[in-house]
Amino acid sequence: MPEVLIAGEALVEIMRPEVGQPLDEPGPFEGPFPSGAPAICADAVGRMGRFAGFISAVGADDFGRCIVRRLAASGVDLTYVRAVPQTTAMAFITYRADGSRQFLFHLRGSAAEALDPDAVDARYLQGVAYLHLSGSTLAISAGVRAACLRLVDRVRALGGRLSFDPNFRPELLPIEVACAAFTPFVERAAILFPSGQEACWMTGASSPEVGCRMLLERGPAIVALKRGAQGATAFTPAGMVHVPGELVDEVDPTGAGDCFAAAMLVALLEGADTEQALTMANAAGALAVTRRGPMEGTPTRQTLREFLARGSVRTLQSRRRGS
Repeated sequence: MPEVLIAGEALVEIMRPEVGQPLDEPGPFEGPFPSGAPAICADAVGRMGRFAGFISAVGADDFGRCIVRRLAASGVDLTYVRAVPQTTAMAFITYRADGSRQFLFHLRGSAAEALDPDAVDARYLQGVAYLHLSGSTLAISAGVRAACLRLVDRVRALGGRLSFDPNFRPELLPIEVACAAFTPFVERAAILFPSGQEACWMTGASSPEVGCRMLLERGPAIVALKRGAQGATAFTPAGMVHVPGELVDEVDPTGAGDCFAAAMLVALLEGADTEQALTMANAAGALAVTRRGPMEGTPTRQTLREFLARGSVRTLQSRRRGS
């Protein structure tokens, strides 16, 4: 029985190695790298030493085996990862000069669409503290959304809580459609992980801060705003907590938000307060961007401890200098 249960797509990512290489012209690619927002989150929870379960489907092909091998090595329970006749889902990615990314997804009609949360035995859900879902999963199809909502209600009925990352994918689902489709999940969530833009999209607010406060009024205990290099801010009924960004060399931003969410859930499981959990999440997100490949920067618990310890030393030295 996992402590953190993640349901959603697993895919391989195939990327352009250099910035500014378009997808519509011949050129080199790197990969396949195991990926998919839910899979990255599961990998991170496992590598941080907690019992993560993953519900997904992959193809009975080389790409599927690549994903399964990686998650198994990270200690993720794969009881409910099925191998199906459809091809494993894929994403082709190129990086733009302004730091943004362009995605070309193959999800619909792939193994990802065979996700079947209804097949999960009730006994497997009994120890789940958090069920984590991503908006990218909900964008696959209406059938997947309905199945995920049923899973949410089953977990909540057993005392578990929903952790939800909106993770909008306009390439798969228009923003206005996604906002409506995500509403039942936002209303059931104990923790939300929006970016600033997502907070504004979901509420119509003029600023991320206002948007997060509006989301908090819908019932979550924590709205954790991911700010990238600017750090992160948690909004709770008791007030607001902010932690500054970490200084790292960004190589690949993919997976940072998923590692952020994983670390925050792990910290909360272990009794951390909001500020401690946010600090750990912020560090995990920073470490995630330092390696090429969605899961290649996923930190272990030891890596996180060392990184946070170095940060404490830098802060102490800064204070002694009076800066």
